[in-house]
Amino acid sequence: MRGAVIHAPGDVRFETLDDPKILKPTDAIIRTAVTCVCGSDLWPWRGLDATDAAHPMGHEYVGFVEEVGAEVTAVGPGEFVVGSFATSDNTCANCRNGFQSNCLNREFMSTCQAEYVRIPNAQGTLVATGEVPDEKYWPGLLAVSDVMGTGWYAADAAEVRPGSTAVVVGDGAVGLCAVIAAKERGAERIIAMSRHESRQRLALEFGATDIVTERGDDGVARIKDLTDGIGADSVLECVGTAQAMRQALHSARPGGNVGFVGVPHEVDIDGQELFFSHVGLRGGPAPVRRYLPDLIDRVLSGRIDPGKVFDLTLPLEQVAEGYKAMDERRAIKALLKP
Repeated sequence: MRGAVIHAPGDVRFETLDDPKILKPTDAIIRTAVTCVCGSDLWPWRGLDATDAAHPMGHEYVGFVEEVGAEVTAVGPGEFVVGSFATSDNTCANCRNGFQSNCLNREFMSTCQAEYVRIPNAQGTLVATGEVPDEKYWPGLLAVSDVMGTGWYAADAAEVRPGSTAVVVGDGAVGLCAVIAAKERGAERIIAMSRHESRQRLALEFGATDIVTERGDDGVARIKDLTDGIGADSVLECVGTAQAMRQALHSARPGGNVGFVGVPHEVDIDGQELFFSHVGLRGGPAPVRRYLPDLIDRVLSGRIDPGKVFDLTLPLEQVAEGYKAMDERRAIKALLKP
C-alpha cells in the first residue's frame, strides 16, 4: 500500500509501505474512505515536535472494514466505520467512566494517512454506521473521528450549558467545531476569537454570535468588555500555546470553566493565580469514543455539518501539499482521498 511518511521537518513523502496485518485478535484492518491532515500534525512538520526517525503519519480515519481479528464481533468486513485517534477497549474502568482516551489498553493512532490502516482495540474503538453513508457525509464523519469529537469535549469540559456565554480560543478546525459544540449544547452567546476572515465567516455560520480579533491581553480586555467586565462562563482553548492558555484562563469569570484540548506546548500554569481565580480547568485528549454514536447521528441526520472545515481536497498522493497549505494558512483542513 501507499501512505505518508515524515522524514524531517517540512519533509513528508508519499511512499510504498508494508500492508497492515492483523497482529492481535482485537485488531481490524480498514480501507480508508477518506483521511486528512490535522493541525496537530503541523507540530512535527514545523519542527516543534522532534522527528528522530522517519515514521508514518495521520490519526483521523473513516473507512470500510477489510478484516477483523478473532475477538472482534462488533464490526465485520464490508461495514463502514468511524473510530477515534485514541483506541480503547471500551470496557476498562477508565472507559466505563467515560474517558476512553485514557483506556488502560490505549494506543494512539499514527498511520492513518494511508490506503489501509490497522486499528488496535477494534471491538471497543470502531462504530459502524449501519448502511454505507452517502459520500456527502464522509467529510463530516471524518471530522467526528477527531476535530468534532475534540471540539465537543472542549465544550463538555468547559461545562457549556443552555443560556451560557462561551468563548472559543482558536479558529482552526477544532476551534470551529467547538463553536458547533457550544451551539448544540445551548450556549446563548458564543464569542469566537479569530483574525482570519474566512474562518470568521465559518464560525458565524456554525453559530458564533461575536468575533474578537484581538489576542493576548487585548483579547482578554475585549472579552471583558463584551461580558460586563466579568468574563465568560465557559472558555474552550483549542490551540495549545502558552498565549492561548493564558488568554483562556483570563477570559473566564470567577466560577467559570476552561476546557483545554490543544496539545500543550511550553504551557505553564501559575498555581497561585489559578487558586485565587476560582476558574475550573479540565482537558486532555478527547474521549471521542464516548461521543461517537451521538455525533454520528447528528451528522447523518443533517443537524450538524463539521465537514465544512475541510476547505481543501486533494488526492492522498498529494499529502505533502496538504501540510504546506495548512502550515501557510491557505487551508483550514486538508481532506485526502485515497
